[in-house]
Amino acid sequence: MTPKECVRRTIAREPAPYVPLGLYVVDYDTVEAVIGRKTYVRNKIACQIAFWEGRRDEVVESWKHDTVEFFEKIDCCDIISFKEAAIAPPKDYEPPKVKRLDEVTWQEADGTVWRASELTNDIAVVERPESARERDPNIEDYLEPVEELPPDPSVFEACDYLIERLGKDRYIAGTVGNFTAMIDLPGESGGLIGYYLLPEVVHAAARQSVVRQNQRDAWYIRPGQDAMFFEQDMAASKGPMIAPSMFREFCFAPMRERVQRVRSLGQQVILHNCGNNRTLMDQFIEAGVQCYQSLQTIPDMELGALKRDFGQHMTFWGGIALEVLLTGTPDDCRKCVRHAMETGAPVSGFILGPSHSIAKGTPYDNFMAVLDEYMRLRDGT
Repeated sequence: MTPKECVRRTIAREPAPYVPLGLYVVDYDTVEAVIGRKTYVRNKIACQIAFWEGRRDEVVESWKHDTVEFFEKIDCCDIISFKEAAIAPPKDYEPPKVKRLDEVTWQEADGTVWRASELTNDIAVVERPESARERDPNIEDYLEPVEELPPDPSVFEACDYLIERLGKDRYIAGTVGNFTAMIDLPGESGGLIGYYLLPEVVHAAARQSVVRQNQRDAWYIRPGQDAMFFEQDMAASKGPMIAPSMFREFCFAPMRERVQRVRSLGQQVILHNCGNNRTLMDQFIEAGVQCYQSLQTIPDMELGALKRDFGQHMTFWGGIALEVLLTGTPDDCRKCVRHAMETGAPVSGFILGPSHSIAKGTPYDNFMAVLDEYMRLRDGT
């Protein structure tokens, strides 16, 4: 049985010959340690600077070849996502004119200010000009029919290369770039407060977003991929951002429509969702989510409890604590792998992986210890 079929059966909670391994995403420092050279893969700061400088093709070539080489070298990862070989700007894109203000700060011609953080491996907008600040929405903004135009095929160049090179044997999880469940309205009356101040606008925005997402499926579900990776964080460590009753009122219907539509198109559905979502798990299952990824290391999201209470309806992906990967020893990481396998492996419906990702700063020896211990247990040696 190929890794692809093993994962497919595991997500369907059918008997599989072994517990599959998935890493969600692997940040650039670990990729570089494995392939032995610099890379743009998951190097968000370097990628953004390169795009501003018009070096789009350089980035995409790195995404394509370095991603494939990384997964071929470790040769034990069963699930691969488009988060590694990402959706790119089109070949003919016009980069914005950006001026560097200091080592970590850039400004666009319209006054938008970006700042990089090496700690988080990210670059983000920290200031917008008054003219670009979002006004409060009204319901008329979301009642007009929407018609999504096909993107330039070159935006999928790296994704399609990944499928071509690895998709025959490995399970490929694609993405739509965003997901309709919780709605974040713009303006001062937006965000979470919008659910209280502008409930009808929230409903209208969700309906419009579902229509847009349904249209995008025709292009964003790539030939040869196996699953759609929906991503939206809905909780903090103590619980969901909104009450389960409010989630049912505002978020459940659009989420269910998206999940069921994607499944009707032959895709399995994986949900990446950080935080303590235990009280929403029943709604995720009812909506049709088949696999839940990102098991934060807090009591309510403990792997054994989740499998006990929800494992007959959903596959869980995780079990290796991000904190141990970052700050533990190789032996600590091996113990973590063993505990996760002992807890998650009984009965089908478990994929081993980090509680979030292989984050920047993960010691190389810890990463290799995880792979070695997993393969030892997988192969019974």
